[in-house]
Amino acid sequence: MTAQETKLLLVCGKIASGKSTLLTHLVNDHHAVLISEDHWNATLFPDELNTLEDYVKYSARVKKALGPHIVGLLQHGVSVALDFQANTARDRKWMKSLFEAANVAHELHYLSVPDEVCKERLWVRNEAGEHQFTVSEDQFEQFTKYFQAPTVDEGFNVILHDFQAA
Repeated sequence: MTAQETKLLLVCGKIASGKSTLLTHLVNDHHAVLISEDHWNATLFPDELNTLEDYVKYSARVKKALGPHIVGLLQHGVSVALDFQANTARDRKWMKSLFEAANVAHELHYLSVPDEVCKERLWVRNEAGEHQFTVSEDQFEQFTKYFQAPTVDEGFNVILHDFQAA
């Protein structure tokens, strides 16, 4: 096996846009360790996550706890795929601090998927009952109104995954 460049792999996209599915492929392609925010939140705060405010509060705790660990993995040559929301400039600022502290490369995969497609996927995901969280359409709308697509001035290596209707 040939050595690969150590990278922090990030995803940006609305709820049910396909971020976790894409990360599954990236983890294999880059031999990366996957760290999932939903897993940590569901495990540590199973009954406390009911509102957007709850998510912001508990997500901040998870980020504070895992940040140094992620940097350590990267510094030891382990690529990391973060299944965390990179959906606001503030979220991405934290992620940028990780790859800068570790002095490694990164990729920010931006999934540009229309709301209606995300809602259809969300309905299917909710019905399957296999995801840690069930998200209502109202919650989708609440989270989506804060979504910010990445901009050039943020300084990320953005890879666009533009939705193509079948």
